[in-house]
Amino acid sequence: MISTEITKVEMTINEKQLVLETGLMAKQADGAIVARYGDTVVLATAVANKHMVEGKDFFPLTVDYQEKAYAAGKIPGGFLKREGRPTEKEILTSRLIDRPIRPLFPKGFYAETQGIVSVLSYGEENIADVMGITAVSAALTISDIPFEGPVAAVRVGRLNGELVINPSQEEMDDLDLVLVVAGTDDAVIMVEGGSLEVSEDVMVAAIDRAHAEIKKIVELQKELRLLVGKPKREVIPPQTDESLADAVRQLVLEKMRVAVSIPGKMVRQKELDIIEDEAIKALCPDGDDKKVKEIANCFEELEKELVRGLILYENVRADGRHPDQIRDIRCLVGLLPRAHGSALFIRGETQALVAVTLGTSSDEQKVDSLEGDRYKSFMLHYNFPPFSVGEVKSLKSPGRREIGHGALAERSIKPIVPSPTEFPYTIRVVSDILESNGSSSMASVCGATLALMDGGVPIKKPVAGIAMGLIKEGDRVVVLTDILGLEDHLGDMDFKVAGTTEGITAFQMDVKIRGVSTSVLVDALEKARVGRLHILDKITQTIENPRGVLSPNAPRIFQMKIKAEKIKDVIGSGGKVIKGIIEETGVKIDINDDGMVTIASNDESSLVMAKAIIEGIIAEPEVGRIYTGKVKKIMDFGAFVEILPATDGLLHISQISEKRVNKVTDELKEGDEVLVKVIDIDRGGKIKLSMKEATRDSKKTEQE
Repeated sequence: MISTEITKVEMTINEKQLVLETGLMAKQADGAIVARYGDTVVLATAVANKHMVEGKDFFPLTVDYQEKAYAAGKIPGGFLKREGRPTEKEILTSRLIDRPIRPLFPKGFYAETQGIVSVLSYGEENIADVMGITAVSAALTISDIPFEGPVAAVRVGRLNGELVINPSQEEMDDLDLVLVVAGTDDAVIMVEGGSLEVSEDVMVAAIDRAHAEIKKIVELQKELRLLVGKPKREVIPPQTDESLADAVRQLVLEKMRVAVSIPGKMVRQKELDIIEDEAIKALCPDGDDKKVKEIANCFEELEKELVRGLILYENVRADGRHPDQIRDIRCLVGLLPRAHGSALFIRGETQALVAVTLGTSSDEQKVDSLEGDRYKSFMLHYNFPPFSVGEVKSLKSPGRREIGHGALAERSIKPIVPSPTEFPYTIRVVSDILESNGSSSMASVCGATLALMDGGVPIKKPVAGIAMGLIKEGDRVVVLTDILGLEDHLGDMDFKVAGTTEGITAFQMDVKIRGVSTSVLVDALEKARVGRLHILDKITQTIENPRGVLSPNAPRIFQMKIKAEKIKDVIGSGGKVIKGIIEETGVKIDINDDGMVTIASNDESSLVMAKAIIEGIIAEPEVGRIYTGKVKKIMDFGAFVEILPATDGLLHISQISEKRVNKVTDELKEGDEVLVKVIDIDRGGKIKLSMKEATRDSKKTEQE
């Protein structure tokens, strides 16, 4: 007998039911949840190996989010007609789910663990990614896997000044703030999103509103745990050999105290490596691998204690700065002669080389997703080569981290990029990190602003980004401005804010502890605002406004709107006309269904030529205007003269000359070019022409 007993709990969010159920699907997983909200359904599973990974001293967690094409009633494109490698959205959502889950596993639990979220039905609710966080948490909560949750998430937006929980897909275009917020019942763990220059107060209010809803969803998971939860596996916290830890402390403490205060990253790390090697040789001369690792762990814990202690009790950071101080900044523009715009942004020991490339509409990126196909005319890509941190690694396609950092920088910049109607270019920004010691994603934001202005892109305002950190022990809390890589590694929070002088455009927060309070958020946001304004000042000192002209290497684009009935004339039968224009001038031409013609060329004279040809094709005859026409056909009563492409008029024999004309062929032959004036267009569109009036008007003009 197959058991199909389903246990479910539910609650109302924004007038729709959120349902969490278990017991029917994926029963061999350690925990499985089907989450429903409107027409959106996701399946989340959690599985952990029964045995710990030997030699691991970190938690091997993998989270994957996958969208099934059938969820939206679609068949995948491509030759194979099946889902392939993860899309950018799937990668970003996998990261989104991983980040609030990861801090909530107990120290010492090193069994390989995997959470998988599968979208089974995709409705208009625009919530599958957010549901994934709640569903994975619920699967972990009811399983035997050690998990110190539950955690839940919602999307919060602001519509016409009002905060909305889980806005629909239809509402998304009208929001000036969109955040995904995740947290436990007592603190916020993760925030990610963007806005159209909203204030810090609005941001805090949105997070607080989201957290109020999160608490209810956390209680729902606790209710489900009471109904079906399994006993948790026992986790034995890693035991420290206190005698060995004391020996390491006595041997290296004073030397380490000096070393952690060396300002330069590479010099500091080299000195610490020397001290660690000396400790290992002194305390483990036989080179036993297990003991060497224990010494290394003791060394790292002592380093963490010293670095954090200096900050908490002496307000001094590893590079000698005080908590609110920003490192030296240098901005350079116009470095790459063939790029359409370029910049090098340097902040301390972080360097971002950013290049802008301008293209036409044919260069837009097609994005195939469950919501439907869409096209991106603005892209920002981030690369993190191994030499930027002094490492040797093989170069591979961008990983999750690179894609995530690029998406954050793109979200930061997008609100100030002109729309395609204002600036009809496809814009690609590439940030190559040449040196890294703290927040290369925010350096990419600053470098992108500089490069866009250098390229003459008419951005609305400059944007800068800054990374904040947190050191917290008990009631003692210090917020750090412009964090180092070391402070990110040993600290409790990574908090990135980008924006203009007017407000925030992007926001991302992750914590390694069980969450942060509203008061900490308020403090960090205010310090980030001050830091952002400082960096914006440095940027505008280098280049205050976008250059007035584009790079000579950038394509020139001209757009013109033509009547829908004229599209066929420009294209011609089988594309003959438009192909002829392209072949003659060497330009690119795109025409959409609305009659918008886009002409692009690296050579301005070619663009002008193509524009003139198209204007000639779409031109309509005007009464009283003089044209240079070509005689196409001779008749006894006159001649038909082409005054515009595919537009003929009748030149009657009486209108050829002031003198009497007995035969048309006495004055004209086919192929002749003649000046004619349009003297009438009747209701049927028939055009009457006159050579004698054109000649008369021309003479009068010459005399004047």
